[in-house]
Amino acid sequence: MALFADHLLKDGTRAGSKQIADFTKGFVDAIYAKLLIVEDRDADGNIVQRERRHFANAAMTACRRAWFVGQRAEEKRVPTVNPFSKMGLKARAPGQPVRETPTATWDELVAFRVKANELGYLSIATAAFVAWEWLQREEHVFGAFEIGHYRPKERPNSVRIVHPKNGEEAWWPLFDETGETLFPELMAELDEIKQTTVSGLVFRRDHTHRRSATPLPWITAKQDLRYLRGVVKKIVRAANLREELSFTSFRHGGFTEGADSDLTDAELRAAGRPPLIAAVADLCKAHTEKADFRDQETTRGKNKSSRLSE
Repeated sequence: MALFADHLLKDGTRAGSKQIADFTKGFVDAIYAKLLIVEDRDADGNIVQRERRHFANAAMTACRRAWFVGQRAEEKRVPTVNPFSKMGLKARAPGQPVRETPTATWDELVAFRVKANELGYLSIATAAFVAWEWLQREEHVFGAFEIGHYRPKERPNSVRIVHPKNGEEAWWPLFDETGETLFPELMAELDEIKQTTVSGLVFRRDHTHRRSATPLPWITAKQDLRYLRGVVKKIVRAANLREELSFTSFRHGGFTEGADSDLTDAELRAAGRPPLIAAVADLCKAHTEKADFRDQETTRGKNKSSRLSE
């Protein structure tokens, strides 16, 4: 918020020194346009302009929140119309391509899980495996996957994957026709969680919170996952992995492995349910041959194409 308040106007005053009545939508938009672009000098001493959209957006968001707080505390003095609301803030400049989420390899998944366990983030280590194996989105893994969805009494040999946006569900078998487990390592970890968790979300923070006797969910009541993403980035760096990797990278890695294992588009959609076949094709990318780097963990068992047979 200081970025906005300390901005110098043409009359030499600070934006934060103006009266409340001066804060019109036009005034706020004009300052945002100024904050968006900053001038620097390059190595040759030339003045160059660069965009700092992230910081400018954060300043506007902080000011919007501060206005709402002030209006609630001083409703007679602070107008109800918040000039910082509905500014149409964009995460990227017009015409800027969407940044592609990198795809993790199996090696990177293994390294991530090992480091997460070393750092005490056992839940994130297992959650990354769920995203890889069952192709679930970040918000589904941490915001919809409940302990009752894994091997319930009425279906002890299956896992129920529920999507919060449309309420659709997909059941995946956990054993093949001979009774052998399809996901031995993952199931061992989930079975352990199920022994200590009676109900609610499967994945909760591994460290107790000062305000709660029980571990809090990684996702907040407002469906916010920023804290989780910060922890994931911490693990990625500690494991010396690519800086651009995110939790979503493991889901994309699972899609790519499924394509390399000859899973059909229908089978992939049954797990991940992307809205279009084209989305599956984008996630699968090129079907390149992969090196055999699976001797780092327990043999995973079955060919992926057998997972959906029951």
